[in-house]
Amino acid sequence: MKTAPMGWNSWDCWGAAVNEETVRKNADFMAKHLKQYGWEYIVVDIQWSSAEADTHDYHPFSPLCMDGYSRLIPAENRFPSSAGGKGFAPLAEYVHSLGLKFGIHIMRGIPRQAVHQNCKIEGTDRTAAQIAKTASICGWNTDMYGVDPEKEGARAYYDSIFRLYADWGVDFIKCDDIAREMPHEEAELVMLSEALHGCGREMVLSLSPGPAPLDKAELFKQISDMWRITDDFWDKWELLYAMFERTEKWCTHSGNGHWPDADMLPVGKLRQDYDKAERTRFTENEQITMLTLWSIFRSPLMIGGDMAEGLDDFTFKLLTNENILKMHKNARHSHQVWRRETGGAEHILWAAASVEGGTYAAVFNAGDRDSEIEISLADLEIAPKSCTELWSGEKVNVSDSIKVKLGTHSAKAFYFE
Repeated sequence: MKTAPMGWNSWDCWGAAVNEETVRKNADFMAKHLKQYGWEYIVVDIQWSSAEADTHDYHPFSPLCMDGYSRLIPAENRFPSSAGGKGFAPLAEYVHSLGLKFGIHIMRGIPRQAVHQNCKIEGTDRTAAQIAKTASICGWNTDMYGVDPEKEGARAYYDSIFRLYADWGVDFIKCDDIAREMPHEEAELVMLSEALHGCGREMVLSLSPGPAPLDKAELFKQISDMWRITDDFWDKWELLYAMFERTEKWCTHSGNGHWPDADMLPVGKLRQDYDKAERTRFTENEQITMLTLWSIFRSPLMIGGDMAEGLDDFTFKLLTNENILKMHKNARHSHQVWRRETGGAEHILWAAASVEGGTYAAVFNAGDRDSEIEISLADLEIAPKSCTELWSGEKVNVSDSIKVKLGTHSAKAFYFE
């Protein structure tokens, strides 16, 4: 039975400026401190082929490093182990040696510079210019043109890039400029997925950015492992508050090997390419709310903060709470039970069954002041003998209800047996 992926992605902390040294240090930290809790993916995010990338901002029309077959390769000044045509293979091998898995970000399509230079494509006599869909471009990045699935050689291009990634030892592909591009680029997405799944190596396929259209849920479930239900999620309460509505709509589509993705966890050290002192703007309560919602909803969990210099004590405990991570792994049929104003605050109740028997529940205070609420167990349709609060591990007295005190923007989670 597959469960939602857990790992680290370089975007929130380093943007397009990520380099090999940073990736190796974060992999070292995960292997030493987090792997035992289920964290396993190390993912290099966008523009690793640009020698000029230095912040979260893109350099429009920047020259990209590319092989002779229109395929992007790592910039050697940022990823020195890729020199000599090795690509990401040495870095992937290092990550694998730590007992972890390696992933990369890609953009939908074919490099514009390959099209302008009419470069070759491996496995066909067609060229980049002959398969490009030049009217299909990304609105926020200038690197690529779309690929026209109707053109001869289009599938050969996608086969060639995933064959290369398989040779490198890639385990995870985050494909961008695709999830919210439905339905006008649906055929390209299907072709891309078929090429990935035919490359001979098992890889997670993650689709970005969101919000993905809900009416395409069944398509996403058939062709990918995870897909974004939101645009970039950052450390702002307004974005976290909006996630309650998104997760309510998508919760019925989480299942074995297919996961609506609430995006990365902006915790710890963020935006390090701008300021090494920068940390998440979420309060501790808001971070607890985020991890609780992501876990009962069963979103993939991807750490966004830089781990290399060590996490502070609160963030480390946040990411290694075994009870919460067990809920993330074992919850099934997760759903919102109700959302209502009580005691002058807005409260939200979620529930899920556990594969081990029993019931999970999470209650959230989405209001702007501390609150106390009494939750009827009839609302959960259970008559348990015992109850444990997952964050604290404390036993809770149960009768026909439980009383819960919550800080502003905070949450508690429970396991009923």
